[in-house]
Amino acid sequence: MIELGLHTFGDVTMTLDGTLKPMGAVLREVVEQAVLADEVGVDYLGLGEHHRDDFAISAPEILLGAIAAKTSRIKIGTAVTVLSTDDPVRLFQRFATLDALAPGRTEVILGRGAFTESYPLFGFQGEDYDLLFEERLDLFVRLLEQNPISWRGKTRPVLRSAEVYPQFESPLTTWVGVGGTPESVVRVARQNVQLMLAIIGGAPKRFRPLVDLYLKSCKQLGHEPKPVGVHSPGLVAATDELACERFWPYYSRMMNRIGRERGWPAMTKDRFMGEVEQGALFVGSPETVARKIAAAAQDLSLQRFDLKYTTGPVPHEYQMDCIRLYGEQVMPMVRELLADR
Repeated sequence: MIELGLHTFGDVTMTLDGTLKPMGAVLREVVEQAVLADEVGVDYLGLGEHHRDDFAISAPEILLGAIAAKTSRIKIGTAVTVLSTDDPVRLFQRFATLDALAPGRTEVILGRGAFTESYPLFGFQGEDYDLLFEERLDLFVRLLEQNPISWRGKTRPVLRSAEVYPQFESPLTTWVGVGGTPESVVRVARQNVQLMLAIIGGAPKRFRPLVDLYLKSCKQLGHEPKPVGVHSPGLVAATDELACERFWPYYSRMMNRIGRERGWPAMTKDRFMGEVEQGALFVGSPETVARKIAAAAQDLSLQRFDLKYTTGPVPHEYQMDCIRLYGEQVMPMVRELLADR
C-alpha cells in the first residue's frame, strides 16, 4: 500500500491580510500543522532545511523533537537534510536521539540542497559540491551499519575505530532526494538507500526512465530494490477553482523571486495552469489531486508520494485546510483508485 506524506520548508507565511509573519510564529504553526497531520492519518511529515529569509526551518531536528512530543503515530523526518554542509557523525547522533523520542517513526531524506547559502555560512566551497555529498553520504550510510567505524576521506577528519552514541533502536529509513540526473540515481542504488524523486516541473511520467535506471542499477549491483517516492508541490482546497485561487499568488511570488536569482523567465498564469493540468503541480479539489497522485503512483511504480503543501507565503489557514482534506479525503481516494486499477 502506498504511503502518503506531506512536506514543508516552513515557508515564511502571510496573514490573510497580506502581512508577513515572524519566523518564530511560523515555526509554532508548523508544529500545529504536524499535530493535525497526525490526527487525520497522514503517513509522514518531512521538514526541509534552508538558510535564507523566505524559509523558517534551519534546524529541523529541533522542531521534529517538539513534534515527536505532541504526536503519536505519524512518521517524521526531513525533506531534505543538506548533507553536503553537515557533519554525518553529528547528523547520526541527532537522528538517533530523535529516534529515541519517536521510536520507529523517524526517517531522513538526504540531499545536496537546491540553494547554496549553507556553503559560505558553514565554511565550505561551492566547487566541492559533488565531492562533499559523495563522501558524506558514504560515511552516513556506513555509520548506520558499523560501530565502531573507521573511515578516511578528503572532506573531514579521519575516523579510527570511532564509537558513536547513541545508537538507533531500530533501523533508520534513509532516502536520498534526487532532482533528475542519472548519476544521482545510480549513486542511490550503489549506496543501497531509498530513492526520492523531486518533481517540481513537467509531467511526472517523464521520470519513468530514472525509475527504470534505478531498478536496473540495483539488479546489476545485486541489491534488492528499495521503495521509490516522489516529492511534488501542490495545495488541496474544496474546489479546483478555490485551490488555484489560493495557491497562484504565493506560488508565483516564490517562483519569480527564485527566477530573478537564477535568470529564469517570469512565471505566467498560463504556465501555472499548464503545470496544474498536466505537470508537477498537484493543485485542486480532493478528487482532482487524488486522481493525479494515483496516476503518478501507477506511472512511476511508487511506494510513497509526499505533497509539498507550502510554496511561497501561503497562509496558515489555507495550509491547515489542505492538510485536513489531504488526510480525510485525498488519501482514501488514492488508495481506492489504486486498488481499482
